[in-house]
Amino acid sequence: MLDTTSPRSLSLVNANTGETLSVTYWSNGSYQRAALDKLNHFLRDWRENERTEMDPLLFDVLWHTMNTVGFSGSVEVLSAFRSPSTNAWLASVSRGVASDSQHINGNAMDVVFPGVSAYQIRQAARSLNMGGVGFYPRSGFVHLDTGPVRYW
Repeated sequence: MLDTTSPRSLSLVNANTGETLSVTYWSNGSYQRAALDKLNHFLRDWRENERTEMDPLLFDVLWHTMNTVGFSGSVEVLSAFRSPSTNAWLASVSRGVASDSQHINGNAMDVVFPGVSAYQIRQAARSLNMGGVGFYPRSGFVHLDTGPVRYW
């Protein structure tokens, strides 16, 4: 049973910039605008310094995944919003980057929970049935998004 009443807080580390952020983004039955603004800045495309309005449901997917595996530490964010130019560049140099990536839409994150296997994160995220879950065991991360439910 998903917890739908407790305040929802996230502690994040940007693996690319070293920035950290701890916010309570949902409390008293609603999303908190100031916290969402901080998350939008934190999850920006750091290469282009562009930001977008991230899908708040993505934070719920992450929060519920953390609760499901019992993780309360800081999540390492490898990638979140990507500008179209950054995504095109990544697709040109790396296999597995979709040209129409959910990252461009502001509804995807690639994450690591230090001390928790990517397999455990994948299983927890899949159990939610809240969006796409990509499993990258060799790289040790999991992709979470709020697009259609699908797995790879």
